[in-house]
Amino acid sequence: MKHPLGRYAVFATIAVVVVIGWLVMADRHTPPEGADLSRSKASVGGAYEVSIEPEAEPVRQGPLHTWLASVRLSDGTPAANVRIDVDGGMPAHGHGLPTAPKASHEGDGVYRIEGVRFNMGGLWELRLSIDGPAGEDEVVFNIEL
Repeated sequence: MKHPLGRYAVFATIAVVVVIGWLVMADRHTPPEGADLSRSKASVGGAYEVSIEPEAEPVRQGPLHTWLASVRLSDGTPAANVRIDVDGGMPAHGHGLPTAPKASHEGDGVYRIEGVRFNMGGLWELRLSIDGPAGEDEVVFNIEL
């Protein structure tokens, strides 16, 4: 007959591994010290001023989200008819967005970005590549879930 302590040792080992894994993943969900979580900023090259906001709050893990991006030239003029490519992901995990969001012009420099999904908690990047009258530039927003 097998000794019951062997079974308990296996269960205890599994429990320890699960707890350690949870602690490691919990640490990955903590934004880096000083992470820029602003929703308005200049593009990398300074060609555009961009603000983003979710169409609905709160931003949650799982469902599809729509974001609105306001794009202005450096002089404050709304940037009409720019092309925006949307990309992003989780830098700490080394993967991109699980969807392929698309941007469309709503008017007056406002663009609707549809199809954004964050499939896990943590720090995400939303990267907007902008091609318009001031040239090509990009802006990266950090979003914490």
